[in-house]
Amino acid sequence: MTDAVALIVAAGRGHRAGGGIPKQYRVLAGQSVLRRSCLAFLGQPGIAAVRVVIHPDDRILYDAAVIGLDLPEPIAGGATRQDSCRNGLEMLAASPPDRVLIHDAARPLVGPETIRRVLAALDKSPGAVAGVPINDTLKRADASGAVAGTVDRAGLWRAQTPQGFLFADILKAHRQCVGLALTDDAAVAEAANLPVVLVRGDEDNMKITAEEDFARASRLLGGPDLRVGNGFDVHRFEPGDHVMLCGVRVPHDRRLQGHSDADVGLHALTDAILGAIGDGDIGSHFPPTDARWHGADSAAFLRHAVSLVTARGGDIRHLDVTVICERPKVSPHREAMRARIAEIAGVGIDRVSVKATTTEGLGFTGRGEGIAAQATATVGL
Repeated sequence: MTDAVALIVAAGRGHRAGGGIPKQYRVLAGQSVLRRSCLAFLGQPGIAAVRVVIHPDDRILYDAAVIGLDLPEPIAGGATRQDSCRNGLEMLAASPPDRVLIHDAARPLVGPETIRRVLAALDKSPGAVAGVPINDTLKRADASGAVAGTVDRAGLWRAQTPQGFLFADILKAHRQCVGLALTDDAAVAEAANLPVVLVRGDEDNMKITAEEDFARASRLLGGPDLRVGNGFDVHRFEPGDHVMLCGVRVPHDRRLQGHSDADVGLHALTDAILGAIGDGDIGSHFPPTDARWHGADSAAFLRHAVSLVTARGGDIRHLDVTVICERPKVSPHREAMRARIAEIAGVGIDRVSVKATTTEGLGFTGRGEGIAAQATATVGL
């Protein structure tokens, strides 16, 4: 058996699944759907490389989804799935593999045995498709939804991916079928009279299409690993004309003293995220003795902590910060703070909470000597 390239097709828009972004970039039990699909092939015996076809508008989403996987540059997709597959094959043709496995990014639960069976079938056939036999009784409905007849299920299978082919054969078939509306690569092969065999897939190798599919897939994976971290920070006042709070410049008759911009809200949030993933504290990542961070925008600290979560295949589920001070008043700036934190962390504003309280005149904050903040971060890994 010669090595193959796995071509992951991820150029679709996938909005039927909801979530506001294409489904392949949504998080499933702590990792993006696309990342799970790539990991299924990386390191598998017989797979020499993994290439991904994406929509050109999704590069930022793609980079975040596959960070740390050391994949080659993604390939630009086309107007249809068929176009995207052909684009991917044409790019591979510059250094053609003997075999190619084409897989939908929306099938993140494909198992190693399914991959192995498709590869093995290519020793005897130019094409092989994973699938499962249909065991349910099939009914045909009329326009009103009434049963119009029973369909003989003998010999019927539900096709899945990966679909494997001898590379030169499937590239030739795709070139012959330009402009035809074909739903998968097996159909392209059939239209080009290329023999294809069916091999046993797996019922768990489901295609994520609708919102309820995410719930089912999450159950199959055992659900996300949720982590919670806490952070706390305090800075004293010094002469100045504003304070930085939660990424927002707030006018005040003093400023906060610190090596960076002394934003207690962002510092507490950064520590909370680092705590959730067990990766030290803000001082270990950004030592106050390092001149690089003198006067630095604390957004860089929070952004770094979020990137560490993303690198682990996780996501930020919720950020909650409480600012503790007598003055300045936080409430007039609360929504701007929520929006800024959401922007830095790359999450929806509905996942960010900013609150404020006083100590009723007690302690250093009550005496107006400084500001404190405490934060909680919920992270899915």
